[in-house]
Amino acid sequence: YKVTSKKNNNSIFLPATGCRYGEELYYDGSLGIYWSSTPYSDGTQGACSLYVYGGGQDPYWGNRSRGHTVRPVLE
Repeated sequence: YKVTSKKNNNSIFLPATGCRYGEELYYDGSLGIYWSSTPYSDGTQGACSLYVYGGGQDPYWGNRSRGHTVRPVLE
């Protein structure tokens, strides 16, 4: 999945890396799940992540103990 900035036209590729729950890898090759830097406002262990899949994307709020991918971006 390619994401392009409206501000400066820079882009980043987000591959369908799946996610880990314990020792198991799920959705590898069909879904990319990426943590954002936005935590729950109530200070719990939750945060917002981005699901990317075959032409679409959705935000998801989940517990940070899950093994979602992190893709750091400067701008």
